[in-house]
Amino acid sequence: MITRDEAYKLVTENVKNDKLVKHMLAVEAIMRALARRFGEDEDLWGLVGLLHDIDYELTKDNFSMHGLKSAEMLKDYLPEEALDAIRAHNEMTGYKCESKLAYALKAADQISGLIIATALVMPSKKLAEVKVKSVKRKFKQKDFARRVRRDKIMLCEKIGLSLDEFIEISLKALQEISDKLGL
Repeated sequence: MITRDEAYKLVTENVKNDKLVKHMLAVEAIMRALARRFGEDEDLWGLVGLLHDIDYELTKDNFSMHGLKSAEMLKDYLPEEALDAIRAHNEMTGYKCESKLAYALKAADQISGLIIATALVMPSKKLAEVKVKSVKRKFKQKDFARRVRRDKIMLCEKIGLSLDEFIEISLKALQEISDKLGL
């Protein structure tokens, strides 16, 4: 399996958009926190979060390939369960979530966007100011962060977490890397 340093090097070689790199770091942090919560392999789950969008810039004009191209690029670096989770995070690939890892990735991908959007409307624009109740309030506002799929966030229930627990774990994970995210 690829090391975290090798994975980050792959990210920086393949992803030029700084916001996308920060998104991938955010999903990595959430996935690591979820792995700790469930007693799963933190390195594997973190790598899945970090690498899940490695093909985004390559597939943006043919989005049905997003996830498939990533899995192809990563086939020598990650086990099949990880590749399946990456394929399944984009419904357009035809792959379905069949593991806790896959459901976690799909939910983490979306909650990261909601939490960061919430931070950006705070007076300080800092994650330290964000509270679980703020995120939950924004979750209920359908006109806020419209591209965030609330139904995907609710997949947290498929891995045994309530929405509140999932927000709390995710928010704490992002607050711990706020310096890397510039928030």
